[in-house]
Amino acid sequence: MSKKYTVIIEKGEDEFYVSEVVGLPGCHTQGKSIDQLLERTKEAITVYLKSAEEPEISGNFIGIHQIEV
Repeated sequence: MSKKYTVIIEKGEDEFYVSEVVGLPGCHTQGKSIDQLLERTKEAITVYLKSAEEPEISGNFIGIHQIEV
């Protein structure tokens, strides 16, 4: 049974894309393209969930909002 995860994607100064999986502390990776990033993110989630320790899955993601001041 599959589960959906929310992923925050940013582009770093070095032109690499970086992902952080919401609700899985420390679960992040990077890639040269979005396709590579998404594949590596799936792998990171799989490794995270198979870790020896019980994963600390935090609360439900609400959203992201940008505010200009």
